[in-house]
Amino acid sequence: MSTPMSTPTSTASATTPAYALGQMVLYMLRLGAFGFGGPVALVGYMHRDLVEQRRWITEADYREGLALAQMMPGPLAAQLGIYLGYVHYRVVGATLAGIAFVLPSFVMVVILGWAYARFGGLPWMQAVFYGVGAAVVGIIAMSAYKLTARTVGRNRLLLAIYVTLAVVTVITESEIAWLFIAGGVVNCLVQARPTFGKGGLNGAVAVQIPAASGVLCGLDWPLLGQLGLFFAKAGAFVFGSGLAIVPFLYGGVVTEHHWLNDKQFVDAVAVAMITPGPVVITVGFIGYLVAGFPGACVAALGTFLPCYLFTVLPAPYFKKYGRLPAVKAFVDGITAAAVGAITGSVIVIARRSIVDWPTLALLLVTVVLLWRFKKLQEPMIVVAAALFGLAVYPLVHAHVI
Repeated sequence: MSTPMSTPTSTASATTPAYALGQMVLYMLRLGAFGFGGPVALVGYMHRDLVEQRRWITEADYREGLALAQMMPGPLAAQLGIYLGYVHYRVVGATLAGIAFVLPSFVMVVILGWAYARFGGLPWMQAVFYGVGAAVVGIIAMSAYKLTARTVGRNRLLLAIYVTLAVVTVITESEIAWLFIAGGVVNCLVQARPTFGKGGLNGAVAVQIPAASGVLCGLDWPLLGQLGLFFAKAGAFVFGSGLAIVPFLYGGVVTEHHWLNDKQFVDAVAVAMITPGPVVITVGFIGYLVAGFPGACVAALGTFLPCYLFTVLPAPYFKKYGRLPAVKAFVDGITAAAVGAITGSVIVIARRSIVDWPTLALLLVTVVLLWRFKKLQEPMIVVAAALFGLAVYPLVHAHVI
């Protein structure tokens, strides 16, 4: 805090930023429009682009943002993007970064929802997802590898936390929120023997929990009101990535409210996986099928508003207390737990996407290409994988039949 403003290389959040707010907004728009691979890949892209290459964000600020995003309920990548917008430009930066990140994929799923409703389904989607799903697993696996190397290293305690969360995620196929907190607490107790100051961080978390519960309860239309309340609950109380929110959405959308049938729901998830941006944007597609464009808007707002509040409200506490040794150890522990869960989710997703020899071969080719050609753009791989799926899936499907 005592570092002069003329020293831009120390605490990034306390110095003059090396970029304009418009540049961050344009980056988030581009990431939302071309960032394939789900939350694991997206958080990896942010580190590569904003920390390693452009040096707009420091490693410490990135790790704080990742830890906060994992602690709070809601979509991981969107929350990290909101936090990175907050680092230098506070609430305005967080708001614009969040909107820019979500908007491109929202527009895409609304257009696909219109086409789906108008033409009676998207029969080509299975073929596309057949190829894209396998390539996405390879993209996620490489991102998880890079995150592991950066955040865990050779620290045995962090490695133990990492492995524990990876195994639990594989077994349960979900991300258990209290284990992230436990990882932070264990590392804090062992590494720092903390003396926390009057619970500022915990207070910041607790004060917002009711904030999203009634976001859209005053709407005039009963169906839109139901949609808003349901998706606000999804955004406010589901931790982790799109992987974690999908079972929750299924229970409400298909089982409880009967808004969609099984096939429509699977198609909705497939749309989210073959479009860039956050996987949770599937809520826009679901909302469109239920209540048209207003339904898409209400579903997206209900889901993302809680995650925005859960990021912006505690952010000042992270900036204020994040440099303390105890808090740093806590953040390191949560980060290791988060990356462990992300790595475990690679295996979970692979179980659903790697279904035969062609998809296994596509996965391996993706990993090799990303390993050998560091600057290869992921959208190129996704487009090639989609073409592969369109060509190969009919042959495999016909063979099975």
